[in-house]
Amino acid sequence: MKRDRIQELQRQLGLPFRKPQLLRLAFTHTSYVNEHRSSVSEDNERLEFLGDAVLQLLVSEHLFGTHPDRPEGELTRMRAAIVCEPSLARFAELLDFGSYVRLGKGEEQLGGRQRPALLADLFEAFVGALYLDAGVDAVRDFLRREMFPKLEDTPGLSGKDYKSKLQERAQNLALGTVEYRVAEERGPAHDREFVVEVLVGEQVLGVGSGRTKKEAEQRAAEEAWEKTREEE
Repeated sequence: MKRDRIQELQRQLGLPFRKPQLLRLAFTHTSYVNEHRSSVSEDNERLEFLGDAVLQLLVSEHLFGTHPDRPEGELTRMRAAIVCEPSLARFAELLDFGSYVRLGKGEEQLGGRQRPALLADLFEAFVGALYLDAGVDAVRDFLRREMFPKLEDTPGLSGKDYKSKLQERAQNLALGTVEYRVAEERGPAHDREFVVEVLVGEQVLGVGSGRTKKEAEQRAAEEAWEKTREEE
């Protein structure tokens, strides 16, 4: 990402970084480093690790304060729905993060800028960079502005995930047995992506992808749940 692009991103977010190199690092994918080893030595994976922990804390804090009537189990499910790949990828898309990431040519050709797993990682890395640059209060303010007001569209915040909702609907409407199967595994071992199909009564009603089988199943269940809404 060129320096002017870093400045452009900071203006877009309204977040001037004291250490712009942290922002540049957050938007440096491992594929870019692999192709530019002579000039770039570090990717954003360590920042992803840190950003994930910061997100877990601040999302937990937000849910604890806004849902005083919810028990621990429901809060845990709600947090998982917010910090999962599909949700984080959606927020990265809303902020146009994919336009700013530095990718290797191969990843670029494979459509990396739109890949949910990459976008979710990018959001985590950005949070990690912001935390190191300006502290936890700056991250909290950012999430209050860019994430928390938009959580109502996040699947799972009702306390039930789409797999549970689909199972209930299939039983209530006598649609048949719900079964999940892995249709495809793609990508290298360190960046695996699963494609899962969900069959309802032996008919494929949904397909989803994710970094884990559980995430892929949730996305497949969501698609199937939407398709069966008219039958209620």
